[in-house]
Amino acid sequence: MMMITGLSGNEIYCLAQKGWSPGNIVVGNSVYSLGLVRGITSGLKTLAGGEIENITQLINEGRHVAVQRMIAEATREGMHGLTGVSSELRNLGGMTEFLAIGSAIWNSNPSAAFFSTACSGQELYCQADSGYAPKHFVMGNVAYALGIGRSILGGLKVIAKRGEIKEFSDMYNHTRHLALTRLEQEAYNLGCNAVVDINTKILGFGVGVSEMLMVGTGSYNPILGQLPRPVTSELTGEELWNLTRMGYSPLRLVMGTSVYSLGIIGGITAAFRSLRRGEIPEMTHLVYEARENCLGLISKEAQELKADGVLGIKLFVYDLGSGLIEIMAIGTAIRKNDQVNTSTDQLPPQAVIRDRDTFFVENSLFSQMRASLGNE
Repeated sequence: MMMITGLSGNEIYCLAQKGWSPGNIVVGNSVYSLGLVRGITSGLKTLAGGEIENITQLINEGRHVAVQRMIAEATREGMHGLTGVSSELRNLGGMTEFLAIGSAIWNSNPSAAFFSTACSGQELYCQADSGYAPKHFVMGNVAYALGIGRSILGGLKVIAKRGEIKEFSDMYNHTRHLALTRLEQEAYNLGCNAVVDINTKILGFGVGVSEMLMVGTGSYNPILGQLPRPVTSELTGEELWNLTRMGYSPLRLVMGTSVYSLGIIGGITAAFRSLRRGEIPEMTHLVYEARENCLGLISKEAQELKADGVLGIKLFVYDLGSGLIEIMAIGTAIRKNDQVNTSTDQLPPQAVIRDRDTFFVENSLFSQMRASLGNE
């Protein structure tokens, strides 16, 4: 039978070093409607702000059903694993399609346990060589709204003051950590003691509603033993391999979010200054202060974990409009662990070479057509 796979040549080479061979691309899907009753209830909760539990549950259920159907298709084809698993949403005439896609692989050993993973073939090689055996693709999500109540209070503060709007910061921090906690719980329930290669997304879901989604690979590392909460890491496979080689292991993903306002007076001043060429000191100081606050939150979390440090910190800046900006920092807390080590002394070049894109769209009309079809 002809093989049709999403795996690259480098991925296939790396997987072969661990005894895995490529199979076909497999897909699972499910189409959901929010429903009239749920829509009304969600609308009321959107006014109050915070998590909208019924939408969280609906999205969570739809994503998991699609993943289960994808796994069922792979097992029917006699496969032993799935790599590069993704969970996506599509809008279909007011309904939502939950779509799961992955590239199947198989092992000549018939007793090989089936697994699913979010990582690429190269990432999988690095993780397996570092002692992290993949078990299951895992997710954690939360659907939330800012809410009119918070917006009014926050809006008054936006006008009145320059600096952090604590009501907004607290909600954003809560939703991000709630998604992480659910990811950890799902991995724990599946017998994992680690979640590696975590990716974080913030997605729109209807008017005034966003979804915070975290996906990763639930794994088991015998060196780590039984833990009350799985360790979590967003480090790449190569970074995890290097870290393990140096005798360190990840502890937990740490995050900090700050929402800041320039204030109406500062906004007017900055607007006038923007008419001339040169630095806008008000904005410079505001963004600097927000970043420092985020890093302070991360430092506090790391200290509570008794970490030796935080690696791979990334800072993101979002313009929320109405004079508000959000700064988010995320990284992986680590600790020295002399028991961990890699199986090999060095990574093969194929494990660190990044596959290049070969398909590019420059025609704006074609890009608009793709967007209208829900492919972007």
